[in-house]
Amino acid sequence: MSEYRKQEALKARVTAAQMAAERSLPTHEANGDEQRYASANYPMNFTKGLEHDINTGLVSDPQAFESLRTAIDEGFIDPFTTSVRASPDKERPWEAPTAGIVYELEGPDPQAVTMPPAPALGAIELAYEMAEVYELALIRDVQLTELSEGTTNASVLEAVTRLNAIGYVLTDEAGRPRKNVGGSVTPQTIFRGSSPGVEVGPYLSQFMLIGNDQPGDPGVSHGKVQYGALQVDQRVPVAQAQNYLTDWNTWLQAQNGQDLRDNAHLFDVTQDRRFITFPRDLATYVHDDALYEAYLNACLILLSMGTPFDPGFAKLSGQGELFLNSLDVNATLNLETHARQAAGFALYGGPHILTLVTEVATRALKAVRYQKFNNHLRLRPEALAARIHRTSEIETQFPSVGTLFSNLADAIEPTVTAVTALNTAAGDATSLLPMAFQEGSPMHPSYGAGHATVAGACVTILKAFFDTSCIFVRRGAEDIFSRYRDGDTAVEYTGSPDGSSIVEATGQTFLSLEGELNKLAANISIARNMAGVHYFSDYYDSLRMGEKIALGILEEQAICYPTDPFVLSVPTFDGKVHRIGKR
Repeated sequence: MSEYRKQEALKARVTAAQMAAERSLPTHEANGDEQRYASANYPMNFTKGLEHDINTGLVSDPQAFESLRTAIDEGFIDPFTTSVRASPDKERPWEAPTAGIVYELEGPDPQAVTMPPAPALGAIELAYEMAEVYELALIRDVQLTELSEGTTNASVLEAVTRLNAIGYVLTDEAGRPRKNVGGSVTPQTIFRGSSPGVEVGPYLSQFMLIGNDQPGDPGVSHGKVQYGALQVDQRVPVAQAQNYLTDWNTWLQAQNGQDLRDNAHLFDVTQDRRFITFPRDLATYVHDDALYEAYLNACLILLSMGTPFDPGFAKLSGQGELFLNSLDVNATLNLETHARQAAGFALYGGPHILTLVTEVATRALKAVRYQKFNNHLRLRPEALAARIHRTSEIETQFPSVGTLFSNLADAIEPTVTAVTALNTAAGDATSLLPMAFQEGSPMHPSYGAGHATVAGACVTILKAFFDTSCIFVRRGAEDIFSRYRDGDTAVEYTGSPDGSSIVEATGQTFLSLEGELNKLAANISIARNMAGVHYFSDYYDSLRMGEKIALGILEEQAICYPTDPFVLSVPTFDGKVHRIGKR
């Protein structure tokens, strides 16, 4: 390496470090419930893995929670084993509680991004969020195609009515829209995300169903994604149509950290795999996924379709033609076009974007771990439902906080009644949250959501590289995401009623690439809500934090390309455009 090259490489590293240092440092703020209700045994905090009182469901000894908080704040691994006063029945470990205090050499530091305070106890937003998670449990075995205008499905229509009756205007305190609707939901918008395009067309993103065109298996309706010489089938195992943790004793075991998962009884082995057709299928997908796999699938599909890259740097990948000026013998200017002779691969091509899609995932996970453990320590929906179920017992011991839980239950009473009826029909007369997983939620707090933060980061990479103005069209015999041409027709797919195949949907409209990528992020994130393990704000705010991480990585990488300008226009989840270019 020449001395000049050595110094220029150093300059690039210093510039990236300076860029990171110049980013404004956020203030990490929680909603105050931890301190506000400490004397009531921390009822609004994550306590899974500690010992819980059999009557109230709250942590039995507040000092056990305080030992957990101390271990988190000190940041060493061993005290979680040696010092935290865990339940004697605990079998499941807490997941990566110190990941948020490490440093990163690429993109924002894990503590350089943050999330606003989660909705506090007593807020109408929290009541709405809890009702929404309950309602998702109630429609867990309703076809996703029923989440659309014109549905006659009673369960969907009842959910719409109950949620709209709560009276929550779907914005946060700063006026940000929490969904792409006004102050009410419809069958088309209920349970969808909050980004441009998510409300258009089928509930499920095309990227969760279709495959890619490949030798011997043409088209996309087979639902197989080619990984080099291998194929990955988009179908998922069929989970039993059964809900879990609806009886008090089993719920208590799960909160004390027992490992209740049993794959031998979780899945219906008499059925073949099926394409995602029900909310339960989406919950199954996010139970065991490699966190970036849905976005890696989408990237492979788009690359195989030849989907145009962002116009700002498409030429760097070899797309399009090069225009050359020349003079003929009579000094006349001619304009010639030539196919480009340099294409992208390690740079500006397939391997570049495929690597980036996965690379951002770990950065996202570290940042969200800091929010989960060090900042918010928010309780999971399964625990909040238990507060509703045992309101009277809590009120006896802690009157003031018990009244707040009683008010919460009253605010969403029709939904609680519907859930109680569902549980009673299954043999458990409780208002506990019916869970899709036997073990309930994971062994880490609710806010933010790992899946949603990773979704925000990975989808931002896809939106940065590909031309998001492309639409899903049928062009001749091909179904592709491309820029519109005369003669193109709209196409969209959904799962068949039994999930055995994917079929063309009726009432087709042109689906934008931006919308389907936003929808993909929402599908994966809200699938965790469908399982009962997250709230809507976990999705909403985590997605946007993941976006910041990806944008920061792209900004720093742009420094490293010293010749051809690397300019990106990235549509954000809020509908704005973020520009990235060489400094």
